[in-house]
Amino acid sequence: MNFPLIMLIALLLTGAVWLFEIYALKPKRVAGAKEPLLVEYAKSFFPVILAVFLLRSFLVEPFKIPSGSMMSTLLVGDFILVNKYTYGIRLPVINHKIVEVGSPQRGEVMVFRFPKDPSLDYIKRVVGVPGDKISYRDKKLTINGVALKMERQGDYSYVKSGLNYVTATQYLETLGEHVHETLVQPDAPTIRFQDVGTFPLRQNCDYNEEGFTCTVPSGHYFMMGDNRDDSNDSRYWGFVPDRNIVGRAFMIWWNFDSFKRVGQSIN
Repeated sequence: MNFPLIMLIALLLTGAVWLFEIYALKPKRVAGAKEPLLVEYAKSFFPVILAVFLLRSFLVEPFKIPSGSMMSTLLVGDFILVNKYTYGIRLPVINHKIVEVGSPQRGEVMVFRFPKDPSLDYIKRVVGVPGDKISYRDKKLTINGVALKMERQGDYSYVKSGLNYVTATQYLETLGEHVHETLVQPDAPTIRFQDVGTFPLRQNCDYNEEGFTCTVPSGHYFMMGDNRDDSNDSRYWGFVPDRNIVGRAFMIWWNFDSFKRVGQSIN
């Protein structure tokens, strides 16, 4: 569902009814006559729709986490807020950037439109920016020849869909200016080769049994989930173009199962 498009249509319809009332109906109405019900509704809803539309389009937008690919940073059921202007001001619906503000940095958690289906919103961590050489071999991430610092924190267990019980090793990883938790399943393969598909600029990547190496092209970003062995990310469907960026995730504003997560910043 293209919610911004639906809101824009609702905004235009209510605004058109209101203008039609001002310039066509009201001058001809008998003094003291009641406004049509449709006009009353349009005048009531237009300011609300306008405020929500502007807020979601240019300031912050809420999202709900549907999967465990970003555990343990983000859990299923987390409701998060996304900053819409950190990476530039974009026109709503068409997502065209009109004002350059900033660009994604390594380690930031970003919401973007899935390259294979732009109607879907994905959330992952920025691992590679344009020009970076990303390697992931034997469960170790290297950027431009430098291995990331990882400190083991212990075991982390969770239940997947289908009541599958998973035990992973939790690490504290330093990526850019961000220190965050990652999960690695020691017995899982480094790459699920059966899931690697064809994608634009696939020639920038080299896969083998040990893992992969990719050079991030200009205007694109390489994204990975913090739950490394349970994430469908750039390893499998490729790079995220700048035009697909939605914004930077910065706060958990609600979780029905854990009130202590409310208000936590997203690192």
